Amino acid sequence: MTLNTAHGGDTPAPGTVRQLWQLLEPVHAIVYYAPESYEEAGSLGYATDERWPLYFAFRAAPLGAAGPELVTALFYSFNPLMVERYVADAWDTAPPARVLAARAAATDRALRVLLGERVASPDLAEAAGLARRAAEAAVTAGRPLAAANSAQAWPETPHAVLWQAATILREHRGDGHLAALQAHHLDPVESLVLHCAVGAAPAEVFESRQWAPADWSAARIRLASRGLLAEDGIATEAGLALRTSAEKLTDELAAAPWSALTPQELARLAELLLPPVLDIVAAGLIPGQSTLGIGMKYDYQS
Repeated sequence: MTLNTAHGGDTPAPGTVRQLWQLLEPVHAIVYYAPESYEEAGSLGYATDERWPLYFAFRAAPLGAAGPELVTALFYSFNPLMVERYVADAWDTAPPARVLAARAAATDRALRVLLGERVASPDLAEAAGLARRAAEAAVTAGRPLAAANSAQAWPETPHAVLWQAATILREHRGDGHLAALQAHHLDPVESLVLHCAVGAAPAEVFESRQWAPADWSAARIRLASRGLLAEDGIATEAGLALRTSAEKLTDELAAAPWSALTPQELARLAELLLPPVLDIVAAGLIPGQSTLGIGMKYDYQS
C-alpha cells in the first residue's frame, strides 16, 4: 500500500490516517469474532449463541463496571434498549478485571492461530513497535474509550502489543468520530441512516444496532427535511457532502498520534501490516461489510 503522507507540517493527510485505520481495524476487530473469544467469554458465563454479550463485555471492560447509560453514550450508534439488555447484568456475570484477562487471552490465542509463524517474525515485531509509538503518543483528553484502553498494561509479545496499539488508536479515532458526528448535527440514528444512504453498507447491515423501523423512518424524515436525503432514501449531493465533511473531520481528529512517526515510518508500517491483515481477512471471520464503512471512499479534495 502506498501512502500519500503530505499535509501541513508534520501531520499526516486525512487520507493517510484513514488508510492506517483501515489496516489496523481488522487487527482489533478479530476479538469480537474469533472462536477463541467465544470460548473465553463462555468460560466466564456469558451466552455465546450470538456475539453481542462478548462484544459489550470485552469492549466496555476497560471502563470498569460501566452501566448502560455510560456505554450507550460512548458506543453512540446502538439502541439504548439493546445496550440495556446486554450491559445491565454484564458485570454480575464477571467483573471487568476477569473480562479483561479473558479478552487478552482471546486475542493472544486468536492471533497465534491466524498469523501462524508470523507471530515470531521480525516484521511483526517492527510493526508492533511502530504502532505502539503512535498509540503512546495519543492524547486522550476528551476521549474516554481511548483513555480506558491506554490505561491497560502493555503485553510483552509483539502480536499482543500490535493488538493493543490497534485498539487504542481505533478507540481514539472512534471517540473523535462521535465528536465529528455531533459537530455535524447527526444523532445516533441519523448517523446510521446517512451512512447507509451514501452507500457505506446495505440497510440490513445497519439493523445490527437494533433501532426500530419507526426510529429509522423518523430519522430519514429529519434528514430529508434538511435536504440530505432524496425521496428514494439516497443521499443528496448535500447529504454526501455533509457525510464527507464528518469523515474528514474524524480523520483530522485522529491524525495527531501518527505524527509521532515520520512519513517513511508510516509507509513502512503500512507495508508491514498488509501481510498479517490479509491473513486475518482471509480467515473469513470478520464480515466484509459493517456499519463502519471501511471500504467507503470519500473525496476529501472537493
